[in-house]
Amino acid sequence: MKARNAFTLVEILIVVVILGILAAIVIPQFAPVTTQASTSRLITDLKTVRSAIEYYKVQHNDTLPGTGGATFGQALTGRTDLSGAVGTDCGPYLLQLPVNPFNKLDTVEIEAGNAGLGSGNCGWHFDSLTGLFSADTDEHVSL
Repeated sequence: MKARNAFTLVEILIVVVILGILAAIVIPQFAPVTTQASTSRLITDLKTVRSAIEYYKVQHNDTLPGTGGATFGQALTGRTDLSGAVGTDCGPYLLQLPVNPFNKLDTVEIEAGNAGLGSGNCGWHFDSLTGLFSADTDEHVSL
């Protein structure tokens, strides 16, 4: 009688089917964890940028970023003078603008008097009249 040295095709197929069934059971349980992590990151990023905006206002006589010669992004991630133009006196307040974890965009849409939430074409919204900074997402996130 000859000794058997390898698995048969049927044995390998059975193992693959069992692994597929286990994966089908386990993988859907990770989806809520991913959404929770994205929500947590979104809330943290919003708090960070809102704090940077407030710190900018303190150093620039209560004016909002983007109202001087620098754009919103330049005002928060670069150096500005006291009038808000690109300079060397103040900043930077952030190393870079964060990426929205839900739509993977880091662009900021500047609007005057309109929150414009949920359009999906940018990462963030900034109301240049009120200073409200919000995420562009239709996820139901308590902020």
